[in-house]
Amino acid sequence: MIRIGGPQVETGYRLVGHDAQGDIACTLVVDDETGELSYEFTRDIERGTELTFACDFRETEDTVQSCYLDNRLGVWNALRLAETLEHGILVFSCWEEHGGGSVAYLAKHIYETYGVRQALISDITWVTEGVHAGQGVAISLRDSLIPRRSYVERIRRIAKATGVPHQLEVEGSGGSDAKELQHSAQPWDWCFVGAPEDNVHSPDEIVDKRDIASMLELYQVLMRDL
Repeated sequence: MIRIGGPQVETGYRLVGHDAQGDIACTLVVDDETGELSYEFTRDIERGTELTFACDFRETEDTVQSCYLDNRLGVWNALRLAETLEHGILVFSCWEEHGGGSVAYLAKHIYETYGVRQALISDITWVTEGVHAGQGVAISLRDSLIPRRSYVERIRRIAKATGVPHQLEVEGSGGSDAKELQHSAQPWDWCFVGAPEDNVHSPDEIVDKRDIASMLELYQVLMRDL
């Protein structure tokens, strides 16, 4: 078994999939010494079959918890934004987690067709030493890349003026579809704006509902005022 993207792995995780022989519901096994991955199942699984975390959605008064909240919540945010958006383009991109993707050619098409050159990355970031659950959506000042300062400062001023709960993120690594905009031939401005989650890339990702609400609220404001 080989990882796609950067999932956390732990013996006992439930995985699901489908091959030519039918549905699969198996258990992940991680070798303690080598870290090699294998599975426990009633039969051999066909080579090339993709397995994903089995979904166990949990909701409390304060949180939602499930696998793949990164980036299901980013998609949810864009869909809810569509309910009020008057001017803007919503882009649902693919393949970012395993190197490159659809953003490069979509960005070129959007810039050349509509003249749009400002972007917000509707994705989910991480709870860290400096970014805390329940304190609002995170505006990222940098990860492995650095957005243009003047653009980020405009976003910060708008967020501060509206009073939407938010926090600032400064990281030295990590990334998103912003890298395709940063490396493109078109002069895109971009900024990652997203709620923080804990238990990243595991079946137990968890996000505070207050952060989800502030993410949507800030996007509604930014898409109007930017």
